[in-house]
Amino acid sequence: MTMISKNQLKLLRALGQKKQRKAHGLFLVEGEKNVLELVHTSLSVRQIFATSEFLTKHLEELKGFECIEASLDELTKASSLVSNNAAVAVVEIPETQAPEAKGMMIALDGVSDPGNLGTIIRIADWYGIKHIVASTDCADPYNPKTIRATMGSFGRVQVTLLDLPAYLQQSALPVYGAFLEGENVHKTQFSAQGILLMGSESHGVRPEAKQYVTDKITIPAFGGAESLNVAMATGIILDNFRRQHSEC
Repeated sequence: MTMISKNQLKLLRALGQKKQRKAHGLFLVEGEKNVLELVHTSLSVRQIFATSEFLTKHLEELKGFECIEASLDELTKASSLVSNNAAVAVVEIPETQAPEAKGMMIALDGVSDPGNLGTIIRIADWYGIKHIVASTDCADPYNPKTIRATMGSFGRVQVTLLDLPAYLQQSALPVYGAFLEGENVHKTQFSAQGILLMGSESHGVRPEAKQYVTDKITIPAFGGAESLNVAMATGIILDNFRRQHSEC
């Protein structure tokens, strides 16, 4: 079994930065569960760095991957996880193209928190949504915090950063925008295909994207909270959509 080198440890640390991820065309997948999820994806895995215990335990699952042994201490220091990181994988950033606007999709306008983005990816996976399109100033889909928050869903949902207003303009699908003054989501009749547009918690959907909204919707409040977390709101709206169109 090959042991981890100083240069490899240096690369792992470097890939915590967006600039380095872009330069190398690589990103990190950290934590045992997320690394094991890679086995079931089409992503191209360069190397898996893991403790001898992890590699021994998952010998069959990891056949065909280049596995390199490292101590728990080395992996913890090299990754963004504060503790207990027995496995880290280096993965090639896939080339993505703007998806064809069909089925149910999610569009994100200025959602800059990687934790929220990761949770939305996880929610999309739960509800069978395969594509998320996002404005170029959204959080990096390959930020370690984003990947971690997906809890393994990163391999099943494609996130494409693009010129969001231009994408919405050319789409023939209805665009459901989340606004405080929209129609009650419990009473909304959703089309079988459409784009759910969510804005950031601080700015909401911005005017450039708002002009392409065909249906304004809102989640009714029954208490005194000022707003909902964007990921939570996305889940609530998707649940209402799926009640009407579970077969899509």
